[in-house]
Amino acid sequence: MTRYGYHCSHEQFSPGDLLAWVRLAEEVGFATASASDHFHPWNERPGQSGFVWSWLGAAMERTRLPFRTVSAPGYRYHPAILAQAGATLSAMYPERLWMALGSGQLLNEGITGLPWPGKSERNARLRECVDVMRALWAGETVTHRGRITVDEAKLYTRPDVPPLVIGAAVSPETARWVGSWADGLITVAGGEPQGLARIVEAFREGGGTGKPVLAQAKIAWGPDEAALRADALAQWGTNLFEGDAPWHLRTPRQFEHAAAFVRADDLDRGITVSTDLGRHAERLRAYADCGVDEITIHQVGRNHPAFLEAFGRHVLPQLA
Repeated sequence: MTRYGYHCSHEQFSPGDLLAWVRLAEEVGFATASASDHFHPWNERPGQSGFVWSWLGAAMERTRLPFRTVSAPGYRYHPAILAQAGATLSAMYPERLWMALGSGQLLNEGITGLPWPGKSERNARLRECVDVMRALWAGETVTHRGRITVDEAKLYTRPDVPPLVIGAAVSPETARWVGSWADGLITVAGGEPQGLARIVEAFREGGGTGKPVLAQAKIAWGPDEAALRADALAQWGTNLFEGDAPWHLRTPRQFEHAAAFVRADDLDRGITVSTDLGRHAERLRAYADCGVDEITIHQVGRNHPAFLEAFGRHVLPQLA
């Protein structure tokens, strides 16, 4: 049975608000949670970028939920440090953390000043980092000199069961590659379910049969359609681009410039926007039918307490 979770968007909201809201999410019946790992926000209107690894300790202590987060090793994070972060949380909160790892975005990783290569080279760097992290979790002393360098690193605080490594992909090509090495897949669900189905199918074809599939569903819900669309556009209009643009823009201001001609109707390309809770339940069920084991719901608007109460009371029971 598909489990439904609540997404904590650190690039939109303050860490204190997100901590209160994830506790409420658990109370109203959400089964999992995810949290974004950003250094910069998508635009300066939300203007937040809490450090997820500090926040996760507080959130895992205050709830019993399992957590997932997507990070990009090899740039902003050395893989040994990211492995240490995951190991510590997994030792304290056994089997509640799955670490999703991806090739990254310049928006967040560019702060180190390292060269930003093309997708194939970023994938190769990611794969090296995953091997290093798994070796550290296994208790090995790791020396590695390749795209990243590690010199006699060993983790002394390790969990009995290391975190699952979930590969991040937003295209069938990357999903097929992820299936060959990851313990699971995380992707984005927006718009019609057919696109999600193609990504899941490619992951299975690439070696992902029997492995968990996670999807983050972008939604916008509220009682008034016009106000809902205006809020969603202000919050998430800079994150509706297709192709390579989201991975290569450098600053929040550049995203704002690129989104100058995005309009409220464009939200429907990647977000389920509706005042109708029944429609949201129907769309989430269609995503689950694509073979998804966990769907994390990202409410892009600002009305999170009302959203959590409404979905806990009316939507989650329809999906159970």
